[in-house]
Amino acid sequence: MSAMSLPKPVEALWTELQSARAEVLTEAEGLSQRQADWKPSEKEWSVGEVVHHLTIAEIATGKLTTKLTREAEAARAPTPFPVDLAAFRSLPPAPPGPAEAPPVVWPEHGKPIGELISTMKATRERSRQSIEKLATLDPRPLMFKHFRLGDLDLAQWWILQAQHDGVHLAQIREVKRAPGFPRG
Repeated sequence: MSAMSLPKPVEALWTELQSARAEVLTEAEGLSQRQADWKPSEKEWSVGEVVHHLTIAEIATGKLTTKLTREAEAARAPTPFPVDLAAFRSLPPAPPGPAEAPPVVWPEHGKPIGELISTMKATRERSRQSIEKLATLDPRPLMFKHFRLGDLDLAQWWILQAQHDGVHLAQIREVKRAPGFPRG
């Protein structure tokens, strides 16, 4: 990874992304395939499915970064990152009730856990490039609608990514604590 120095809010965002991801990887690494594929019930996801889902969602956010920055560059020179921008806008409150993931980010069951983890790590290395891109321009005018939260700017999409890892980290831990989780 390059050592590009990031503006403070971007650095804080990267730190948040990395700390949430490190915890997810700690929970998922070293699981057997049997453990990775086990589900507490038919309706719930396995740890492997959660890892796959987080990776698909992150790839989508990376593609969104490319799309929004390319559109801004095509339309005009994007505004550089504002020197005085101390913090990003926080996320709007989510509507009540459980969130159902849109089908575009539904995981596949039974993928090899080693492959899931290596893909997750490779995806994060590509995300670093997206974050470095974010550090060069003002993310606030780059808007895209989220299916539940409404219009989010590009920084908010990445904040959501970090929070999303946190939500699913709790889910992974619940799966591993559930009665019947395989011992090996």
